[in-house]
Amino acid sequence: MAFSINTNMAALNAYNAFVKIMILASKAEFRLSTGLRINSVSDDTSGFATGKALQQKVKLMQAAQNNIGSAKDMLSTAESQLTSVKDLITEIKTKITDASNPAADKTRLANDIKALGEEIGNIFNNTKFNNTNLLISSADGAGKSFNFQTGASNTDVLKIDFASGYLTGSNAATIGSAVVTGIDQRIADALNVLGSLTAANATANSIGSLSSSLQLFENSIDSSLSSVGNYQQRLEIKDNFLISAIANSKASVSRLFDADTAQEQLNSTKAQISGQIAISMLSQLNTQPKNLLTLFQ
Repeated sequence: MAFSINTNMAALNAYNAFVKIMILASKAEFRLSTGLRINSVSDDTSGFATGKALQQKVKLMQAAQNNIGSAKDMLSTAESQLTSVKDLITEIKTKITDASNPAADKTRLANDIKALGEEIGNIFNNTKFNNTNLLISSADGAGKSFNFQTGASNTDVLKIDFASGYLTGSNAATIGSAVVTGIDQRIADALNVLGSLTAANATANSIGSLSSSLQLFENSIDSSLSSVGNYQQRLEIKDNFLISAIANSKASVSRLFDADTAQEQLNSTKAQISGQIAISMLSQLNTQPKNLLTLFQ
């Protein structure tokens, strides 16, 4: 072993050990302050890439959840209005039944039926979701279907079309002040028949002849309501899947990124104690060359 006063290798090695200990202490304390195990890509390159990909997927699934919520709201709006139409048809059928009574006022019944039919026309014209028509054909609404992304992938899309074949079409009807366009032929026929009913032709037979048109109309409403219910069930299934998928993805992100605070606290304490010992040893080794002076006495 050589003895040198120009380069104190023992002290230098102790210094290097002290630096490493302080780096470990700093890293442990930084993790404790942020609560994260991975604070930069250098901490865990593969874990960082995997975690970021999972975080992106979580955000996309949360956006898809919002889409599903909007789709549910849209279908609820359509369901509410279609149910109102069905209730109005029931009211009209009741008045048709009343018209068979010889003592009934046919003129008043005709006016009542026509007023109820006009309200049905208004419902078709004014049922909208975010200014998009739901019950009549429009450029970007009913009759063209609604596409909602319901998953993280842009190919995971649910096409919602509860009106085509039941409600929407290229036909029009006029009933009172309501002019309804973009409706199915069966809807148009029923509304036109209701609109043609006047006090002049209000007889038990003329009122009773509305039944067949109304039945076809009601069948279309029932079919559309069934379609709405089917889509609502599918959306509920997709929503439940996303809830589970988001929770599992977040758990994976947590395992990758979150720091084990108990372990990091132990690492910090260990590094602090080791640092104090290293400083003490560095102090002793730094003064060790002085012992060579005894050789010159």
